This record gives sequence, C-alpha cells and structure tokens, in this order.
Amino acid sequence: MRIRDRSQAEKPDDFGSAWKRIFRYMGRYRYAFYAAVGMSAVGTAISLAGPNMISDITDLIKDGLAPGKSVDLDAVASIGMSLLMLYGISAAILLAQNLIMSTITQRTAGNLRDDISEKMNRVPLGFFDGSSSGDLMSRVTNDADSMGQSMNQSLGMMISSVTLFLGSLAMMFLTNVPMAVTAVLSSLLGIAMMAAIVKVSQKHFEMQQTNLGRMNGHVGETYSSHIIVKAFGGEESATGKFDAINGDLTRSSFYAMFISGTMMPITNFVGNFGYVMVCLVGAVLVIDGSATIGTIVAFMIYIRLFTQPLSQISQALTNMQSVAAGAERVFAFLDEEEIPEERRDGPHIERAVGRVEFRDVHFGYVPGKEIIKGFSAEIEPGQKVAIVGPTGAGKTTIVNLLMRFYDVDSGQILIDGIPVSEMTRANVHEQFCMVLQNSWLFGDTVRNNIAFNRRDVSDEQIREACRAVGIDRYIMSLPDGYSTVIGADTELSAGQKQQLVIARALIDRSPMLIFDEATSSVDTRTEKIIQESLDRLSSGRTSFVIAHRLSTIRNSDLILVMKDGNIIEQGNHESLMAQGGFYCGLYNSQFETAGAN
Repeated sequence: MRIRDRSQAEKPDDFGSAWKRIFRYMGRYRYAFYAAVGMSAVGTAISLAGPNMISDITDLIKDGLAPGKSVDLDAVASIGMSLLMLYGISAAILLAQNLIMSTITQRTAGNLRDDISEKMNRVPLGFFDGSSSGDLMSRVTNDADSMGQSMNQSLGMMISSVTLFLGSLAMMFLTNVPMAVTAVLSSLLGIAMMAAIVKVSQKHFEMQQTNLGRMNGHVGETYSSHIIVKAFGGEESATGKFDAINGDLTRSSFYAMFISGTMMPITNFVGNFGYVMVCLVGAVLVIDGSATIGTIVAFMIYIRLFTQPLSQISQALTNMQSVAAGAERVFAFLDEEEIPEERRDGPHIERAVGRVEFRDVHFGYVPGKEIIKGFSAEIEPGQKVAIVGPTGAGKTTIVNLLMRFYDVDSGQILIDGIPVSEMTRANVHEQFCMVLQNSWLFGDTVRNNIAFNRRDVSDEQIREACRAVGIDRYIMSLPDGYSTVIGADTELSAGQKQQLVIARALIDRSPMLIFDEATSSVDTRTEKIIQESLDRLSSGRTSFVIAHRLSTIRNSDLILVMKDGNIIEQGNHESLMAQGGFYCGLYNSQFETAGAN
C-alpha cells in the first residue's frame, strides 16, 4: 500500500475554504443551525425595537417639561413595561439560540474526534511510519479540542453579532437616513482594515498550529527516549532543538495574536469616531428641525448597537482563524489516502490449518526500492519456522506482509491455499498471535493487560499463563496482585513487561504464532523458562520465529536464511550447519563473540 505525498493531500488552503469545509462537515445539524440563525435574527429584531420606544419616552418627557404641560406618567410607564417585556423575550430567545449553538459545536467536535479515531484504523500502516506520533496526537487533542471550544465561542458570537449589525443598520436607516449614512461611512474604514488583518494574520495562525505540532512531537520523542538522550549526552542537542521550535512557536503565536489583536482597538476607535460624527450631524439636524431629541437618543443607542458587533465580530474572527488553522491540519489527516475497501463476500477462514505459502513475493516500502525480491517458501501445518539473517535482510517485513499490514507488490501469500489478498485483514489477523520485541502494555490492571480483548478468560487461566513464564510470584507480591494498575504504583523492568506480553500470548487460541525476538529483554534463566513455555505454546501450531540469538531456534523444523530480501539457504539446524554456508558462519560467529566476552 503506497501513500501519496502529504503535500498533495486535499486540504483547505485559506480561511474561507477551511470554514466552507467545516460547514459542510456540520451538514447533519444544518436544520438546527438554521433554527439558531433564525432565533438570533428574531431575538435581535425584538431587542432593536427598544431604542424607538426609548425615543418615545424621551419625547414624552421632553414635551411634558414644556411650560404649562406635565409628563404623561401613565404613557411612560406603559411604554416602559412593554420595553421590559420585549427585552425579556429577546433574552430568552437568544439564550435558547446559544444553547442550540453550544450543542451543535460540541457535537461537531465530538464527531470530529470519532472520525479521527476511526480514520486511524483506515489509513495504511505506512502513514504512521512516516509521521511523528506527537504531531498526530496534537491533531487529535489540541487541534480538535481548540476547534470545539473556539467554534462554540466564535459561531454563536458571529451569528448574534452579524444579525445585530444588520438589524441595527436597517433600524438606523428607518429612523434617520442622513445619520445612518454618516454612521456607515465612518465604519467602512474599520471594516476594510479588519478584512486586511484577517488575511495577514491567518498564515501566522496556521504556522502557530504547525509549530505546536512540532513541539508536541519533539517533547514526546525526547521524553519517551529520555534514557538514550542522557546516555549519549544528547541533552544539549535536545534542548537546542526545543529552543529552536519554541522560538518558532513563540514568534508565530506573537504575530498571530498581536496582528489579530489590533482589530479590537481599531473597532473601538471606529465606534468612538462614529459617535462623534453622529453627534455632529444630529446636532445640525435638531437645529434645522429635521430631527427631535428623542431621535438623537434612539440613534445614539443604535450607533452603539451598530459598532458593538464590530468589536464582537473582530473577536469572533480571531477565534475563527484559530479554528480554521486547526481545521486545515485535522482535515488534511482525514483526507489521507485510506486502505482500499475490502470485499466482504470473499473467502473466510474460521480457523486455519496452518499451511502457509509465499510465491515469488516482491515488496518495497518505497516505490522503486525493493526490500523483498522474489521470496518463496512453503510451510506445512504445525511447523516451527525460524527466519534468520543480518539486519536489514527483510525478516520483519516478511511478517508484516504475512499479517497483511502491507500488501505485496507482486506475487502471492497464501494461507491454507487462499491468497491473503482475497481475505479481509481482520480475518487474517484472527489467525495469528504476535509477540514482538516491544512490550506493549496499557495503563490498566495486570489482569486486563494479559486478557486484552478477551472476555472468556478465567482468573485461573491468567495465573497459569503467568506461572508458565515465571512472573506469577512477582505479581502476587504487588499491593493489589493481579488488580494492580500498571504504571500507577508499580514499575516493571523490560524483562517483566515482556513476560506479561508472552503470558498474554499463552492464553490466545490463534492457530498460528509469530515471535519477533520475544525473549530479547529477559535474562538467561528467565529465557529458558519462557522458551519452554513457547515450545509448549507452539506445539501443534504453525509458528514463525524471527531470531537474532540463533541458539533459541536450534529445534526449529525449518530455518529460512535471508539476505538482501531473498532466501539463500533453508533447512533445519543440523543440515544447515553441515552445509558450512552463510548460516553456519553466522551461528559460529555468535559463539565466538560470546566466548570473547
């Protein structure tokens, strides 16, 4: 399975296209979104009737203060009560709108995380080989979470602000056209500057998210290999790389926040400038008799309602830029090429007999650079097959192809006469139990780690497996025995972790086994105990052993000697030693090295 260049993956390339993609993704909630927009418009429209009512109260009071007249308090009270009711209804509608938008944005973020999780199971294994785990985690956590939080803040604010802006604009023109034109003209400069700022700052937000991913990747890798860094004196180099990334992150964050932060003072200036201009034009109109004091009061409220959304829009745009930057990285991952859809009506093996055949298999991780070159072998059911050879010979690659983690370039791999390419990957995986060099354990109890993904395993079976690999006594010495959480209150050595992993394999009932240097992390005495357990485990089952210590595979039924992606020798230990070829030299060299030590 080949992966296209990351740079060629379809992804949003700017603020607008990123948000178009987000809105398409939110399509399942479009009716709720439309309802929220409608409620915002209705709530805003109701609240915009308030300034005209305040204008009426102002004119009533002004007229009542004239000589020989009195203020109509009943009319004032009636308008005031109506005003309170309008504002109450508007607040209730806008509260409901906010609840709907919060629900939409958080469910969208949750769906996004679900899609990322599912995507991880659909991308080829090669994607992870070429990606930083820290950067990928940053996309799943930082980018997805920031999208959820910022969408909740920005979308709701943007909807209410835009409707308030347009509504107040309409009411200003209905109230007084000359003053409305004055307010609009004084605001155009601020709107133009905001658009320019968004365009300039967006690239810094994108760089900020990229540098954050680099930072997470570097910190994760340095922390996970901290012992190696210390042992090889790499602290200065690791710190220097951290400082360089941190400097890039600091600069991109500074420019993103500073440039986008200028929108707020600009909008404040535009608002104050609009106040001044409206006051001047309003004063002239009152003198000319074209407007009343009440109209000026109402218009001062409208100009506040008109300019206030500009500040809110600028803040919302800042958040939306952060969302767009995160969306680019998240959607770039979601757009990665996937493993081709598998046929569900193909052949299915319930439990393999264990006959495996490699027919002229060719494969390379990178196109044009073959690692496996015409590999052919036949393995009979129940055989113990050892695969040996120098580093880079292709031993682990053969296992990866057998498990169908990768598909062959040409040739075939067959299980019980059925090509694995015609089987589903899940069905292939069901036929194998794997024990790798790396001891993969989870932050869970000892019992759950051993019974991983198995619900039909009894406590006695787990203890029997642990006794077989020689770790039961140690587990029982832990504070909570088999209920002890790994990584919480206990630390396991590399050998003890490997013993737990092998115990996990002992309770697996898969018809075929794969051991990739399974005893490399244990001492000689424990290795002997485990080797005896593995021999019992592999009895009657086809097993593949990748070995570097050749003493552990002397009793193998078949030894495949690989070099440069080909089988150069095959047979059992005695026959290969009698040939005096490559295997014989490799075997003897290990004992010469051991004797020299």
